[in-house]
Amino acid sequence: MTNALSLPLNPSLGSIDDYMAAIARLPRLEAEEERALAVRFREEGDLDAARQLVLANLRFVAHVARGYMGYGLPLPDLIQEGNIGLMKAVKRFDPDVGVRLVSFAVHWIKAEIHEYIIQNWRIVKVATTKAQRKLFFNLRKYKNRLGWLNEEEANTVAEDLGVDVATVYEMEGRLSSQDMAFDASDDGDDGEKDHAAPVHYLKQANADPADLLEEDDWGQHKQRNLITAIEQLDDRSRDIVRSRWLGEEKLTLHDLAARYNVSAERIRQLENSAMKRIKLSMAT
Repeated sequence: MTNALSLPLNPSLGSIDDYMAAIARLPRLEAEEERALAVRFREEGDLDAARQLVLANLRFVAHVARGYMGYGLPLPDLIQEGNIGLMKAVKRFDPDVGVRLVSFAVHWIKAEIHEYIIQNWRIVKVATTKAQRKLFFNLRKYKNRLGWLNEEEANTVAEDLGVDVATVYEMEGRLSSQDMAFDASDDGDDGEKDHAAPVHYLKQANADPADLLEEDDWGQHKQRNLITAIEQLDDRSRDIVRSRWLGEEKLTLHDLAARYNVSAERIRQLENSAMKRIKLSMAT
């Protein structure tokens, strides 16, 4: 349904204040109206009914998304991901269960926002396992209240969340760290190098000149294949890949959505398709 359902409101187009004002004016649905629309969509596949269900609950998505602004990610992007979760919830909603759509949809909305945050909060993904994902969002709340955890507090957190203490300490370290360039960089006007850069203290496991030359040749070969694969894309897909991954200032899905006057979800689909074609071309 997310592919077929096109919403007239897009948080990436215009200002976020205009979007908030627009969704605030959308009418709410009474319980019986909501149930009737859900039955129409389930039994007749009526996309207009699904559209009305989504529009009536966009203000709730924006409310949930605002709660995740502390991660430093753009609010329009958070809202867009939450809207995707809302559409998935509408597709799975059973009007005969006897609960309102908003109560059912909150899980799907938060799940999409959580996935977006984990994928984009840092260059290196900080949470990969189920336990780490649970800790990522809950440990921040504990740390905001307690600061650095002592042994007793760490044990309490581990018990409350059902994870190992070692996992608590590991995630605490990840949350407190920051991205750092591997190579030393100029530090200030005096031209001194950053001696905290990992290049200064990480062991070089492969220093054989022959191996280094072979790796360099292989790297150049892969780079040529990558350039060729990108050039084989159509103009729009090539521009999306370059703008998202190769430019000095990487554009967001919403920047490109505004450029091509389509939804951010459509840009995501084009990007994924282009990346698959690039990988397939490089593998042959």
